[in-house]
Amino acid sequence: MALPPRTIPRTREADAGAERTSSGEGGSGFSSVRIRLGRVFRSENPDYFLLAGTTIFLVLFGLVMVLSSSSVESYDGSRDFFSVFLRQGAFVLLGIPAMLLASRLPQKFWMAVAWPALAASCFLQLLVVATPLGIEVGGNTNWLSIAGFQFQPSEVIKLALVIWLGLMVTRKEAVLGEFKRGLLPILLVGGAAIGLVMLGGDLGTVVIMAISLLGALYLIGVKLRLLVIPVLVGIAGMLALAIASPNRVTRILAFFEDGCTDYENTCWQSTHGTFALANGGFFGVGLGNSQSKWMWLPAADNDYIFAIIGEELGLVGAVVVLVLFVLLAVSFSRILRRAQTPFGRAATAFVTIWIVAQAFVNMGVVLGVLPVLGVPLPLISSGGTALVSGLLAIGIVLSVARQSPEVSK
Repeated sequence: MALPPRTIPRTREADAGAERTSSGEGGSGFSSVRIRLGRVFRSENPDYFLLAGTTIFLVLFGLVMVLSSSSVESYDGSRDFFSVFLRQGAFVLLGIPAMLLASRLPQKFWMAVAWPALAASCFLQLLVVATPLGIEVGGNTNWLSIAGFQFQPSEVIKLALVIWLGLMVTRKEAVLGEFKRGLLPILLVGGAAIGLVMLGGDLGTVVIMAISLLGALYLIGVKLRLLVIPVLVGIAGMLALAIASPNRVTRILAFFEDGCTDYENTCWQSTHGTFALANGGFFGVGLGNSQSKWMWLPAADNDYIFAIIGEELGLVGAVVVLVLFVLLAVSFSRILRRAQTPFGRAATAFVTIWIVAQAFVNMGVVLGVLPVLGVPLPLISSGGTALVSGLLAIGIVLSVARQSPEVSK
């Protein structure tokens, strides 16, 4: 009976010889590149590809929708149909490589820069609310202008809180079950950072940040009884912020009214968002054929871009976007479940709630099931700071996925 061929185990010398052969000593340079790329891709698990692929698809889809939704107002403002699109495209070209680079950085790096990143972002937000450098947009002082360049420090604070929370949970893992020693320092520093954003009056961003911080603590195992008081304090702070703005109070009261009574002011945006969705029907009016973007719908390329998606691509397109965010949530949850370190679990939990909750809040506002809060649709709406910050945050989660075990294990 014939014996099966003997399998010779590979050794370091054999691998080195294979590399020498493929790099030119008996082989081609192209083979060497192919082998190295193969090793890179084989080192990632399926969760990495699921999250990275879904994210990149959403970003590219968003770029197409930004072009469609912004072209009219872009031409009206600069006589160039493509100015907003090109600016957003530049941030995409910056953000995607930054995300992939962040995915290769170790957790030690993120923990080393956590405190400096949070301090720097809070300093920038302080410039927004305490100096003439802050710019008011839509009633919120949330933008910083330096040397002609405008950006949102609040989005940078979100990103800094991701890695800072991971660092703090790592250091205080043993005492997270104690309010005074474990939870209170996290809530005080994190609450102070969110409070700086609250001073700018951006209720939507404050809500997302507070939900992300408290929700992340709950997801990593902090008992609900320890979070009851912080949740009540957070709700009280948000109510105070809402009451402080007459315009915001009017919008919230209009949401609870049985029919809109102030069509031309308070209800203009929400009403025309509903008109856009209704006009789209099942299959939509076609990409680029929106009527609402012709100065009827404010923030068509930003807060209300989901309405343009529903108008141009119909119910089918809106459901596809919804499914993509559900897929994003699934990939986040899989990575969270397999995270091996306290940093990985805390950072992934924060990013999960940030991206997913903000997406569903945005869509809920457009659909009329939530009052107008003014938050963009992550990865899709125009806005460079929000896009790059979100992609970097997802890059941190990808770095966690790379250090997690394979699905089959």
